[in-house]
Order: sequence, then structure tokens, then C-alpha cells
Amino acid sequence: MTTKFGARTKEAIEISEKSRAIVSSFVKGDSPEDRIRQRCVIATGDPSFADLMRFSNGSIEAGLEAIKKGANIFTDIRMAQVGITKRGHDCDVRCVLDEGEEIAEKTGMTRTSAGFAALEKELNCSIIVIGNAPSAALTVCDMIERGLKPALLVATPVGFVNAAESKERVRELDVPSITCVGTRGGTPVAVAVVNELVEMGNK
Repeated sequence: MTTKFGARTKEAIEISEKSRAIVSSFVKGDSPEDRIRQRCVIATGDPSFADLMRFSNGSIEAGLEAIKKGANIFTDIRMAQVGITKRGHDCDVRCVLDEGEEIAEKTGMTRTSAGFAALEKELNCSIIVIGNAPSAALTVCDMIERGLKPALLVATPVGFVNAAESKERVRELDVPSITCVGTRGGTPVAVAVVNELVEMGNK
């Protein structure tokens, strides 16, 4: 299975296809959820990660539709912005760190939280991708409880301070979301989720 919009050279494509074949031998299935689990295992090098993934409120369908429509994609950090493929879709991939500096200085909140706060009016019908910052996930949860309606929230923040709790809170919301359980996660997982959705949307 060629990763059309990731690996480009012959060697890279061969590595990608071999990785997928290996992972598919123990993370079985070819459903959209299975494909995302497989991609996340490849991204982490950890077979057990497949069991940590959670899909809520029609997240796959919502994500595919949003990408098809060219929805804006907002990321918490630049690593996610850079990692998300720019091929195979017409979505604008933006990092919230480019916004909210005044809010951060005034309130003392983290820069990622301030960035999402500054862009609140633009987040409706967007894909929000949080792979690093639990504080940002909690801020977005607050916005959703006030009426924000993203097309899809991908939240896989990593760490020991609010990471597990923020993802649990995301799963309690009535919005399409893709998350993972516990303290594990990270930007590579969030990027893997989005890139696999792009791949699936081009089949």
C-alpha cells in the first residue's frame, strides 16, 4: 500500500509499504479505524498503541468530509503543521502559535491556548489538531462547551499534567473526535491521524 502523499522516492515508498505490511500482520483489519490504528503504530513504533485509539461521534466520516471541502486545519505547534501533508487536499494548514501573543501576555495562559482563543471565530467547521499541549485541548473544550463546532477535533496530547484528563474531557463532548487514552500520545500520532485521513480521502 503506497503512501501517496508522504513517501515520494522509490526507497521511501518501499520502506512505507514494508512498514504497513508488517504492522498489518498484527494490527489486523482494513476498516478506516484499523487503518488509522496501523498508521499510529507506525508513527510510534509501539504495537500496543493501537488499543489506545478512540473514535467518537462519527469522527472518520466527519474528517473525510471536512478534508473534501477544504476545511482549515489548525495545529497547536509547528511540528504538527509541518508534519501534515500538503498534498492530496486543498486545506490551509495553520499553526495557532502565529496568533494570540497579546492574549498570552495579558492572561498568562500558554501560547497555544492563547492562539486558539484568538482564532475562536475561525474554528467553526475546521479540523483542530492538538498533539502536544493539554492546556490547548482544555481551552478548546471550553470553547466547544460555549458553542464552538469544529468539524473534527484530533487530540492526542502527551504528558503527565492534564494530558489524560484533557483527552477524556474531549471524549465527553458532542463533537467528532479522535483521541488516545492515557498519558501517551504526541504530535506524531496526531499527524499520523490526519495524514491517513488524507490518504483515505484520495482512494
